[in-house]
Amino acid sequence: MRFNTILFVITILLFCSCTKTPVITTESLLREMVNREALARFPDPSFYLRQFSSYDRATTKPGDPSWFANADRTMFIRKEMNSGRIEQVMFDADGPGAIVRFWMTFAGENSGRGTLRIYFDNQENPTIQGTAFDVLSGKLLTGKPLASSVSDSTKYEMRGHNLYLPIPYSAHCKITYESDNIKDAGAKTGGEAVYYNIDYRTYASNVKVVSFSFNELAKASPTLENVQQLLETRDRGLDIIATETSVVSGTIPAGGFISRSFTGIKAIRKIVLKLNPLADPQSLRTTVMEILFDGERTVWCPLGDFFGTGYQLRFSNTWYSSVNPDGTICVYWVMPFKKNAEVIIHNFGVEDVEIFQGEIVTAAYNWDQNSMHFGTSWHQFTHLITGKKNETTGSIEPFDVNYVELTGKGTYVGDAITLFNTVYAWWGEGDEKIYVNGETFPSHIGTGSEDYYGYAWCRPEKFANHPFIAQPDGSGNFWPGYTVNIRYRGLDNIPFTSSLKFDIEMWHWVREATINFAPVTFWYILPGGKSNIAPDTEGAKARVVLKRSDILSPEITNGKIEGENMVLSSVSAGDFSYQNSSDYGWSNNFQAFWTDGKKGDQLELTFISTESVETGVIAGFTVAPDYGVFRINFNGKRLPEVFGLYNKNVACKEINLGKQFLIKGENRILIEIINSGPTEGKAFFGLDYLSFNNKLK
Repeated sequence: MRFNTILFVITILLFCSCTKTPVITTESLLREMVNREALARFPDPSFYLRQFSSYDRATTKPGDPSWFANADRTMFIRKEMNSGRIEQVMFDADGPGAIVRFWMTFAGENSGRGTLRIYFDNQENPTIQGTAFDVLSGKLLTGKPLASSVSDSTKYEMRGHNLYLPIPYSAHCKITYESDNIKDAGAKTGGEAVYYNIDYRTYASNVKVVSFSFNELAKASPTLENVQQLLETRDRGLDIIATETSVVSGTIPAGGFISRSFTGIKAIRKIVLKLNPLADPQSLRTTVMEILFDGERTVWCPLGDFFGTGYQLRFSNTWYSSVNPDGTICVYWVMPFKKNAEVIIHNFGVEDVEIFQGEIVTAAYNWDQNSMHFGTSWHQFTHLITGKKNETTGSIEPFDVNYVELTGKGTYVGDAITLFNTVYAWWGEGDEKIYVNGETFPSHIGTGSEDYYGYAWCRPEKFANHPFIAQPDGSGNFWPGYTVNIRYRGLDNIPFTSSLKFDIEMWHWVREATINFAPVTFWYILPGGKSNIAPDTEGAKARVVLKRSDILSPEITNGKIEGENMVLSSVSAGDFSYQNSSDYGWSNNFQAFWTDGKKGDQLELTFISTESVETGVIAGFTVAPDYGVFRINFNGKRLPEVFGLYNKNVACKEINLGKQFLIKGENRILIEIINSGPTEGKAFFGLDYLSFNNKLK
């Protein structure tokens, strides 16, 4: 089998060295998929990459209030009657072209079990027909990894289903979905919620494309088998080409750097470094990779983000990068240069950084007019508020954040985000919006961040062994914590001839949350091209977040501590969260919220005081019909009163807790449920804030 793989890789290299425009087939696209060198050249024949999706059709104009409409489901192009059945048209494109990435997920009873049909070249009958699950992640067309669902540890009905098998078409392609469960656009009255994103290429009219058929798939079977094996084993073919290795190792002093220089017409094929797995996570952010190709700096990125792990080592193994918890990190992008290249690893931290062993692997390269320099852009939105206040209406509204804007000619080949979430809810519902060559409306507009990265329903379960997508850590998806999402592009790379702009919507279920959000983008560009993202040295030096209180300080400020800034120490039963709403008059629109506890259950919160002092304490509580009766213990002192927080209507109520003694350092407030409320039999609890005034009795 290894011999077949070597022959196959040689065939790829010979195929891609031909100057004659090839015929586009299922087989040729499969070969292109595993040819990493192909990404480093502007595509010939060229193509446009566009997207069909179920995005909310109310999204029509940037700046309009509807721009952030989020009913991104069960939105179709039209409805058709075919052979007596109603089919929802979700994709309709003229060729020559090819579908190169197809993602779906569903909600509702019996969802995803309707019939997906793919028609080619205006034929009356579909060539591909089956349930969406069979087509996208089953075995109707192929197996893993090109047809798969993620994560394997997520309930099947909550997974993202991803088909990466290329599906070419000569003249036309149409995709429909038939389901009796569909009620209306947006599934606003119930029924099946259908979410989809389909990326497709469109070639110039003179390019010959052979449409998909099961006969074509059978002809391509040996190639498909080899591609599946290469992708599954991550056999990148480096052992069959002549390479040179430059060793990288040693100590990088604080404020210093190490560098390696290369001359000639070559390409970097691999960079591998072995770091101390127990090193301070800060070093993965303050150690920065900078690369200049032919005198132009196109790479400036913190080390961990460049290798796909952020600032904490998390296992992943993709086609373009790998991270091992033992500290070994690798990238496999082909990075060509015509004259010279310089790789610089900076240490902007305050501690020395040790690289135990590492190497930069280069090989000869055939530079031509389509050859491009590899680039990355990175920046951090530090302490980003996920909603912006509308000064006219007072409401908290979504907004778009910019990943990157590129000018010149090149291809966009992937991105990743590293973030820390601070609330007990999903960190972002944002739809990607990608504008190519000055478009006023994006040719790519999606259905949500998690959909873009290949999974679904904000699920926190890890998946890290797919060739093109990964969630090495999803701990911050529903709770305060750390999340890394990756999407690398192969056949779904996005060419641009003048510009590309990538925005993503920042929107939060709770409308307003503070997060750290750091996107990194990967691209190729012809010499002279530019990124709008300057080196973000301050972002790289910013303190990395390992726990919620690193962003939201639990320290008393101006005589007050907000409930949402307190640290959850323990809860014996029930659910705890930081609840956000502008409807109830809470300070900063948040409260610390405890639900579903029973009599005798306890909740403990902590906060910090900078001094030891006796002071009066006022508690801002929420009162409501489903709130209970509680006893308070303050720094080990049990208050004699009990507090009934039930009320006919939701309101805020200040209660004097009397004189209490604050300890310099950590202080504790323990809440015990004495009884449920009399009206709804529940014992919910909400703390808006504590305020301190030593003049109070």
